[in-house]
Amino acid sequence: MQNILAKVLPQEGGLEVVSRSKVYNGVIGLLGIFTLIGIAFGIHAMFAGHEHVYSVTREIPWGLMLGAYVFFVVTSTGLCLVSSIGHVFGYEAFKPIAKRSVFLAIATIVAGFLVIAFEIENPWRMAIYNVISPNLSSNIWWMGTLYGAYLFFMLIEFALLQAGKHKTAGILGMLGVISGVAAHSNLGAVFGLLNGREFWHGPYMPIYFITSAMMSGCATVIFFHWLAYKINGWKMSTKLENSLYSVGKLGALLYIVILFFTTWKMISGYTGQQPGKYESIMALINGPYANNFWYGEVAMGLVIPLLIIMAVRAKNVPAMAIGSMLSIVGIFVMRYDLVIVGQIIPGFHELNIVNLPHILPYSPTLHEWIITLSGFTFCGVLFMMGERLFRGHLSEDH
Repeated sequence: MQNILAKVLPQEGGLEVVSRSKVYNGVIGLLGIFTLIGIAFGIHAMFAGHEHVYSVTREIPWGLMLGAYVFFVVTSTGLCLVSSIGHVFGYEAFKPIAKRSVFLAIATIVAGFLVIAFEIENPWRMAIYNVISPNLSSNIWWMGTLYGAYLFFMLIEFALLQAGKHKTAGILGMLGVISGVAAHSNLGAVFGLLNGREFWHGPYMPIYFITSAMMSGCATVIFFHWLAYKINGWKMSTKLENSLYSVGKLGALLYIVILFFTTWKMISGYTGQQPGKYESIMALINGPYANNFWYGEVAMGLVIPLLIIMAVRAKNVPAMAIGSMLSIVGIFVMRYDLVIVGQIIPGFHELNIVNLPHILPYSPTLHEWIITLSGFTFCGVLFMMGERLFRGHLSEDH
């Protein structure tokens, strides 16, 4: 038994290997239990009816779970794009992160599919009618189709990377990049083309989605590479450390770009006084979502991670990992605010209709929280199993 475990964790001694193996199994088991609980809640919602167990309404049809889905697929696309810089486009500094990043891209999008499956009342209909009754004028049809193609290409790419066929993997990686960018910019268009929702409407949304995806990808690459080496008890090679330093520098640039986007979005919404958009912006600046915006989106999601990278000059992996962890939390809040705040202002609020609230209320239910949590725990299960089954996605000796 110890010989088998020694192959999985080559540097560890016998008893330490067994202890580490038990911890691995315990963490996977605990995360698996939470995932199964979330699935049970999702199945219950299907039988009880979404209108009875979710807080979504006709006025606010997209809730926490849609925000979680956006978070997962944004992160997946970002991981794909960041990893492709090395093994697809040939930049040596980014090559050591390829295997784990591609696997994480697969894990995050599968977790997103788990959450959206329970957010959609009849998920099997999407799979069936996507094929037998395609609607080429629907952005949501294109979203499902393109993300399906994206996942297919990523799975093959990862298999080829594991087989050491890097040239062929690069070709599949390019197809993954193309389908991922198409799918993700299309997801931005799902929001941006809704001219009835002024907070979302505009041509910049697809561009914002791609840029923020790469920012999410950088944070996820740094944090999960650091976490993987921590839980495996390994020391990073100089080559991998330098690769993460490069990812940190790219992340710092993207934090600045998203800060630029966010600043002008706030300024244009405030000064333009456009009905619907102005009220949404004010809900973020000093309204009910101000804490989410200032502490979650701005502080945790952007400013603190950027300051940490600048303080250590992108030369300290543990420090950047802490900043990346905060950034991941802040980015989740960012996706939640994007989805919810775009819906909370009634379409006819400027008419001062009697009994029509100025801001529509929304608060996630227990079912929504548990199912969303199960997406994260399922992603954690896949991450831990990947470390075990693929020997930490090693591309260098430890």
